[in-house]
Amino acid sequence: MTLQEQIAEYINSQPESKRNDMLELHRSILEINPTCQLWFQDGKDDEGKTVSNPNIGYGHYTIQYAGGKTRTFYQIGLSANTTGISVYILGIDDKKYLAETYGKTIGKASVTGYCIKFKKLKDINIEILEAAIRDGFITT
Repeated sequence: MTLQEQIAEYINSQPESKRNDMLELHRSILEINPTCQLWFQDGKDDEGKTVSNPNIGYGHYTIQYAGGKTRTFYQIGLSANTTGISVYILGIDDKKYLAETYGKTIGKASVTGYCIKFKKLKDINIEILEAAIRDGFITT
């Protein structure tokens, strides 16, 4: 199965309203950065055990670990969760940046150091979310 097929299967496996929101976000992220690297993680570890929600990744950056090792990972992540959708913006050093910059204007969402979580797309200001995503692509 190709990467695009895995992503489509994951999005299509969601309930209709969440599926439509995820599809809109997927398209929007690809419009923001049409040449970004795509990722798909099924949420399973090497032994096939589920350890996280599946997620779609966009872009790439290098994570620097304390011991000097590095790892390439995605910059922006999109995942369904039990209550809605999470958008991960990784690689921002200042863990207060997202909440301070977008938290008050994004609408009904919880904003942490690297995650914007909301129930439905209509509950948030999509333009603010897109600005945060653009920021994520620029700052990493």
